[in-house]
Amino acid sequence: MLNNLESVLGLLIAIAALALLSRKIPIPFPIVLVIGGLLLGIIPGVPAARLNPDLVFLLFLPPLLYPAALFTPWRDFQANLRPIMLLAVGLVLFTTVAVGYLAHWLIQDLPLAAGFVLGAIISPPDAIAATAIAERLRLPRRIVTVLEGESLVNDATALVAFRFAVAAIATGSFSLAHATGQFFIVALGGILVGLIVGVVTAWIQKPIDDPPIEITISLLTPFAAYLPADRLGVSGVLAVVTVGLYHGWRLPDLTSSRTRLQAGPVWEMIEFVLNGFIFLLIGLQLPQILRALSGWSIPLLCWYAAAISLAVILIRILWVFPASYLPRLLSPSLRKRDPYPGWKTVLIVGWTGMRGVVSLAAALALPISIPGGKPFPGRDLILFLTFVVILVTLVVQGLSLPFLILRLGVKDDRAAEKEEREARLKANQAALARLEELAEAQHIDNDLRQRLRVEYQDRIRQLEACEPSEDEEPHGLFSSDYERLSNEALQVERKTIIQLRNQRIINDEVLRRIQRDLDLAEARLRRPAH
Repeated sequence: MLNNLESVLGLLIAIAALALLSRKIPIPFPIVLVIGGLLLGIIPGVPAARLNPDLVFLLFLPPLLYPAALFTPWRDFQANLRPIMLLAVGLVLFTTVAVGYLAHWLIQDLPLAAGFVLGAIISPPDAIAATAIAERLRLPRRIVTVLEGESLVNDATALVAFRFAVAAIATGSFSLAHATGQFFIVALGGILVGLIVGVVTAWIQKPIDDPPIEITISLLTPFAAYLPADRLGVSGVLAVVTVGLYHGWRLPDLTSSRTRLQAGPVWEMIEFVLNGFIFLLIGLQLPQILRALSGWSIPLLCWYAAAISLAVILIRILWVFPASYLPRLLSPSLRKRDPYPGWKTVLIVGWTGMRGVVSLAAALALPISIPGGKPFPGRDLILFLTFVVILVTLVVQGLSLPFLILRLGVKDDRAAEKEEREARLKANQAALARLEELAEAQHIDNDLRQRLRVEYQDRIRQLEACEPSEDEEPHGLFSSDYERLSNEALQVERKTIIQLRNQRIINDEVLRRIQRDLDLAEARLRRPAH
């Protein structure tokens, strides 16, 4: 992919610098990286970065989809399966067909089958971009669930449609009945492979109580699902998503507390680096794409790109409103169980359609020629249009989304925060009740029993006192005074143990053990992440 180790290290430095910049300005991380890649790509002397599509599908996609699926709330995903599938399957296929006909009509030399190839490539919003941008915004929980669930499943639909569209160009024939049957075989096969891998890896991992080994198994799991599915000709994407959802549900029972505490930072680091490489490399592709189109008219290319990009945005908006309201209009039972959503909520879902790495990798995976030696029709143009759609949706929609949310007045319903507070309250009450049972059944030191009782009673009082109301600003799980005083005390503890280490009274190993306990205590006080 890259010529030498120095280039890789240079990209890592650029990723770190651009990530730091995105923290300073109110622009999501993927957008800053793509724009940074664009600017780096036009600097003379910067080595060309060739993005190998096979490497993207194998090396980048599984480890990025797996944690996204792993941390997707299964209950919410299942509850919103209907809107998720309407977007991930219905909208992807509708976009493929609509863009195909538009591109064929707009670009006279582009065959209809090649138009469908373009439509399949740019039809799926990106899981990475959607998650990264949604994390920066305080959206209602259901919107986030639908967007993340859609972006997990839609890649499989788009890649299957892409495969059939390319095959239609290569063979010169297409059968809708055959394609529909194959679609279900590919999808169900991917889900089956994912379930098998999920069950086997869970069986292997459960008796192991060794964090490094368990984390290694966790890192290999998405590849263990993707590779056999891909070799069998079924959906590797759905295999990875399935094993991620399965393990996400089983995770509390599969892993120990030590493993969970250590695995979290490992996956966070992997996601950060891989996301950084992907979006930076997307931006760096521009010079190569433009060189391939040196014989085209610039105004004509701009017109094609603007028309296709606008169509992709409008098609999604035109789809989400009927998809949201028509099923409820036709089904009284659905309408009663799940009332009509507000138009503002539907509009936000419609506007959140950023494209990303899967689209570019699919475009790069197009064959240079078809059987018979003829060039693949419109390959360079398809690659250019794909790049522009990715750039426009990321920059235009990604940058305008916070302003749209603010303008519409859509706020976080704080459902997750309320559930977390209620769960913590019930857990502490159950623990306190168990302590009382043990105190009555066994002879326990009164001082020890009283100390534990006071600790749990204090937590319960704090959680009850901080019951969130609808009109107040979001805060942590404890009162602001409690958090402030606790943080002050923790900082004093930190300074004290560092002084003891500096004075050679304790060694570094003791320092790190105490520091870990203090870090965990501070993490408990932090505001819950959205």
